[in-house]
Amino acid sequence: MTAPATMEALLVEELPSGPEWRYEPKWDGFRCLAVRTDGEVQLWSRSGKPLGRYFPEVEALIGGLPAGDFTLDGELIIETQDGLSFDALSQRLHPAESRVRKLSAETPALFMAFDLLRWRQDELATAPLAKRRGALERLIAQAKAPSLLLSPQTADIETARRWLERSGGALDGVVAKKGDEPYRAGERAMLKIKRYRSADCVVGGYRSDAKGGGVASLLLGLYGDDGLLHHVGFCSGFKAAEKRAWAGELAPLEGGEGFSGNRPDKASRWSRERTSEWVPLRPELVVEVLYDQVTNGRFRHGARLLRRRPDKGADQCRCEQLRHPLSTAGLAELLHNG
Repeated sequence: MTAPATMEALLVEELPSGPEWRYEPKWDGFRCLAVRTDGEVQLWSRSGKPLGRYFPEVEALIGGLPAGDFTLDGELIIETQDGLSFDALSQRLHPAESRVRKLSAETPALFMAFDLLRWRQDELATAPLAKRRGALERLIAQAKAPSLLLSPQTADIETARRWLERSGGALDGVVAKKGDEPYRAGERAMLKIKRYRSADCVVGGYRSDAKGGGVASLLLGLYGDDGLLHHVGFCSGFKAAEKRAWAGELAPLEGGEGFSGNRPDKASRWSRERTSEWVPLRPELVVEVLYDQVTNGRFRHGARLLRRRPDKGADQCRCEQLRHPLSTAGLAELLHNG
């Protein structure tokens, strides 16, 4: 079977307003289309890759539902004692089946459903969102499966703003869809809005441009409760003149310890950033950066440099700036009360 295409979202700066809009939380998980046909279950990623071998418990969940044939669109999430964990999801992408089975038992994934494209004899993708939503609610009510969750939806923009305010950890923002539109597979037919935050970070090191044209990226750190400077991310994307200017500015700081805690030598599963050949610095320079998402104490994506902060001491740059996760209690509240 060829993987079905998902409807995608266009990033915008503000929540759209008007009676035609419906708002949903944008979950920080793995997008997944769950397809069940004649008892056969297939889980597909957004990129069209099969996910079933990595999430056997979800495959079993979908296969065991008393709902006939269907196609669900949703997000795979994993709940831990500290809240939802993207890192736990990433650990599932492991080549060893024994490892996957062990993790599926220890930290089982949940399926957060937000759309229904097909159910029994009804092809719903061409129907308006309002009709698809009603069918989805009936399917989940009939299923009565604790691991199959219904993602909240609201027409109230103030509720959507509250969701957006809580984003940055388990929530990746808010999605806006028009209630009278069909499911437009392969198109950016919905809108996504993210909450960007800023943090003051210590520049603990840098990486040089591969062509020798100066500084390619600044390596960012924050002090933890243990008093150590931990690497939390990077910012890059400098123009040629900026790369040369940074090289001159950082040269007097070279030779320092750099990061005394977690270091950039260890790669995260989601970062393609090089993990060696970095230059440690004395932890004196403070910069303010803009970021959107935090996972396992690190910026998920590259941060954007806003400004230098000569008015702020390095010891004032602490990891507590990043602590805004959605807890287990917060998840339950959102699912039941919005």
